[in-house]
Amino acid sequence: MEKPNGLTVDATPLVCGMKIIDWYIIKKFLGTFVYAISLLIIIVIIFDVSENIEDFLKNKAPLQAIIFDYYLNFIPYFINLFVYLFTFISVIFFTSKMAGNTEIIAILSSGVSFRRMMRPYLMASVLLALISAYLGNFLIPRTNELRRDFKGKYMEQLTKDRKRNIHLQIEKGVFVYVENYNSSQHTGYRFTLEKYDDQNLVYKLSSDRIERDTADSLWHIVTYAERWIKGEKEILKKGARKDTLLPLKTTDLYEIKEDFEVMNFWELKHHIAQERLKGNDQVTLYQVEMNKRIASPGAILILTFIGASLSSRKVRGGIGMHLGAGIALAFSYILFMQVSTVFATFGNLKPWIAAWIPNILFFIIGIYLYIKAPK
Repeated sequence: MEKPNGLTVDATPLVCGMKIIDWYIIKKFLGTFVYAISLLIIIVIIFDVSENIEDFLKNKAPLQAIIFDYYLNFIPYFINLFVYLFTFISVIFFTSKMAGNTEIIAILSSGVSFRRMMRPYLMASVLLALISAYLGNFLIPRTNELRRDFKGKYMEQLTKDRKRNIHLQIEKGVFVYVENYNSSQHTGYRFTLEKYDDQNLVYKLSSDRIERDTADSLWHIVTYAERWIKGEKEILKKGARKDTLLPLKTTDLYEIKEDFEVMNFWELKHHIAQERLKGNDQVTLYQVEMNKRIASPGAILILTFIGASLSSRKVRGGIGMHLGAGIALAFSYILFMQVSTVFATFGNLKPWIAAWIPNILFFIIGIYLYIKAPK
C-alpha cells in the first residue's frame, strides 16, 4: 500500500528503509528552519533600515560599511538570538503538515515506534544546537566587534561614564578610589590608591587628578602625595606630577553597553573572574550571559522534543491549532527566561539557576507531551 505522496507503508520495507525516512524528516526540519529564519531576517532588515536610515544619513555612514560591517554581521547575531524559537516553530509547522497528510499515522502503524521516529528530530536539533553553541560562544563575538564599532560611530553611544565614587580592587590587596571619571577626556578626579598587607595599610597614594596617556598607556598623576607605612613609622612624599604604569584600565572606570557581546566564552569567563576581584556589582550580568550561552543550545533540543510531541497528532483544527499552541509555548519560554534573568540581575537568584529554570520547566512539559503523543 502507498500513501498519496508515494511513501510505502508496508511494515517490512519501511523498517528496512528507515534511513530514507530519517533523511526525509531531517530535510523537512532543516529546510523549514532555513526558509523561516531567512524570511524573517529579510523582514527584520527591512524594518531595521527604515528605523535607522535617518542615523545613517545624518552621520554619513558609507554604504559599504552599512552592508558589510553592520548588516552582514547582524545576520548571525539575529539567527542565534532566535534560533530556539524558530526551531520550535519549524518543527511544529512541518510535523503538523505530516500529521495532516496522515504520514505520522502511516509511519506508526507500520510498526515503527514513536521513540524511533524521534531519532531524526534529535539528530537535526543536535546539529542546530552545536551550530548555535559555536555561533554564540566564538563566531558572533568576533563579528560583533565590527557591528558594535559601526553602531558606536554612526548609530548610538555605547560608552557611559559611571556614577560618582568608583571603588575597585585592581590586584590582591590593592584598592583604588576615583570620585568621578570623564571618559572623553580620559581624566579622573580625587584619586586614591591603597595597598594592604593582611588588612594592614602599608602604602597610600592620593592625587587631585589622574590622566591617561593613550599613546604609551601611562597614567599621569597630578598633585600627589605618597605615604609608606612601616609599623609606627611613616614616610611622606609630595610632588607635582608622577608618570607610572598602573594595573588599572580605563574600561574599569566607565561602562560599555553590553560589552560581553564581543567576548567569547573563555574571555567572558576570565572577565567574570576579574570583575569579582574588583568587586563590581554588575558581575551578575556577565554570569547570566555566560550561563545563557550554555543553556540556549539545550533549549533547542527541549523545544524540538516538545514540538514533535505536540504536533504529531492529527487534530480537527489542523496546523492552525498546533501553531497556535506552539507559539503560545514559545513565547511562554521567552517570558520565563526574561523573568528569571531579572530575578538573577536584581534579586538573589543564582545566575545558573536563572538560565536553566525555563529549560527544566519545559523539559517537564516535554515529558508530559511525549507520554500523551500518539504511539
